Amino acid sequence: MQDHASPPSAATLQPAVTTRRVFALAGPAMLANLTTPFLGVVATAAIGRLGESHLLGGVAMASVVFDCMFWLFGFLRMGTVALTAQAQGASDAPEIRAVLVRAVLLSSVVGLALLALQLPLSSAVFGLLGGSDAVTAAAKTYFAIRLWSAPFVLANYVLLGWLVGQARPGSALMLQIIINVVNMAATVWLVLGAGKGIAGAAIAAIIAEGAGCIAGAIVAWRLLGGRFGVTSRTLFDRAKLGRMLAVNRDIMIRTAALIAVFLFFTAEGARAGDNVLAANAVLNNFMLIGSFFLDGLANAAEQLCGRSIGARDRTGFSQAVRLIVIWGFAFAAAVTIVFVTAGGPLIDFITTSPDVRQTARDYMWLAALAPLCGVMAYAFDGVYIGATWSRDMRNLMIVSLGCYFAGWWLLKPLGNAGLWGALLVFLLARGLLQMMRYRGLLRATFA
Repeated sequence: MQDHASPPSAATLQPAVTTRRVFALAGPAMLANLTTPFLGVVATAAIGRLGESHLLGGVAMASVVFDCMFWLFGFLRMGTVALTAQAQGASDAPEIRAVLVRAVLLSSVVGLALLALQLPLSSAVFGLLGGSDAVTAAAKTYFAIRLWSAPFVLANYVLLGWLVGQARPGSALMLQIIINVVNMAATVWLVLGAGKGIAGAAIAAIIAEGAGCIAGAIVAWRLLGGRFGVTSRTLFDRAKLGRMLAVNRDIMIRTAALIAVFLFFTAEGARAGDNVLAANAVLNNFMLIGSFFLDGLANAAEQLCGRSIGARDRTGFSQAVRLIVIWGFAFAAAVTIVFVTAGGPLIDFITTSPDVRQTARDYMWLAALAPLCGVMAYAFDGVYIGATWSRDMRNLMIVSLGCYFAGWWLLKPLGNAGLWGALLVFLLARGLLQMMRYRGLLRATFA
């Protein structure tokens, strides 16, 4: 009797999850993260050369608003990574196309809504920030112009997520480099060359994001064989559309809680005085450097775990989680060692104020612990996003937010040290809670 071999499952067709695959995805994300700060340096230097402090303050104030606002809509990137990776793991080519079109439509709706709400948003936000009249006027000018970049920014989030979801980190890196380089060049040209001042810096952002959007659309067009067409039945599939909206909603709530933590941290530092506020800003740069590496690994987790979910590959999923956590601790330990041994000279390089230098040194050891305390939080954020365990991630983030405020209340007598301690409690709570829930979710997903 002839044997009839069964066709291979999607899981058996998946490439093995190795360290090389992890860094093929994480490396470009880390590089993109490391190059991004140059954009802020160029913009600050260009505006600074105009010699008017209120213009520099206005750009700084408006930039914080944009950072928080666009960060809140980061679900457009994260959700797209997860859903694209899962469709790729399941070898579902029509769904890969549909995920892109659905997400671009959603980003367009959000972008147009922001433009429609421009005046009330500007009045509410800058009224709360309470800057001087000159600074607020400059910030409103910058905000009113740069807000027109919102549809492009949000579409670029989708395109970046879609490329990463298909394990094309090189294309995603190219897109980010185009945006940053065009932005820097346009800023220098418009602000200093053409004499457009603060308006020139805002226009440069629109030009850069628009250029990135065109470049990303061309890449997507080629990957899709020269057509974006999706049948309306596929595009508006109720179950898949509902799932996308639910995942994005949960990620948005999670991100709002995260923003609340850092805004509260900044506000409490400001209440402690100018030296403490400035010292915390210096030390936040340490945290930022550590997050560049950990966030790159989280990007890899989103793609690898999402693809494994789509392929029903439990072995690959578990291997991805193990490698992401191991390498996360390795990078975090390295960053912590660098900060402990070379933190003093780094602080002196960032600021020349003797008082700020001393205050920063007093709390440097707490900032140096942040990467180690945050390893599990970053790693499992990537895992939960890739697996679309967004509801659990949202709920655990809310619990972690409660831990943060409880920690701050208990440690309040320690002043700024207590504030940093509460932040470390928050990072640990996020990671540990997600780790504790992980096993149950893993069993349920691959049951």
